[in-house]
Amino acid sequence: MPVKTRIVPCLWFDTQAEEAARFYVSVFENSGIDAVSHYGKEGFEIHGRQEGSVMTVAFRLAGQELTALNGGPHFKFTEAISLQIFCDTQSEVDHYWSRLSEGGEEGPCGWRKDRFGLSWQVVPAVMADMMSARDPQKSERAMRAMLQMKKLDIAALQRAFDGI
Repeated sequence: MPVKTRIVPCLWFDTQAEEAARFYVSVFENSGIDAVSHYGKEGFEIHGRQEGSVMTVAFRLAGQELTALNGGPHFKFTEAISLQIFCDTQSEVDHYWSRLSEGGEEGPCGWRKDRFGLSWQVVPAVMADMMSARDPQKSERAMRAMLQMKKLDIAALQRAFDGI
């Protein structure tokens, strides 16, 4: 299947590319697996992968194209890269936070790692407006509130922003 977008993030896994892609598409609407490729005999001396094992999985999350690669144990995810999920409602925040928590770990300010070690930011969409408000005191109050949270609470952030 030809790539439709110019920039497609590639996520490096040891052997869990297909498992991870299947999990991720179960979390997001408008998602699916598009193609799975397998290692062949060619290049074994370089990749060391068993012939027929999964090499890449092309998939979509909420319309965003990604690739998962079984590249071996050489590289691990760090917080230096994360995927942001902008949520319109607290229900969406709760859904993504809960699903991505399965086997993962919570971090501060809406950050979390899933069971594969990939970092996600589960962010209320309204945060961008709060952080760029013309009144810096409102932004500071929202920031102060956010720094006290793990999973972000839209109503609490709004109260802090409004000064109530």
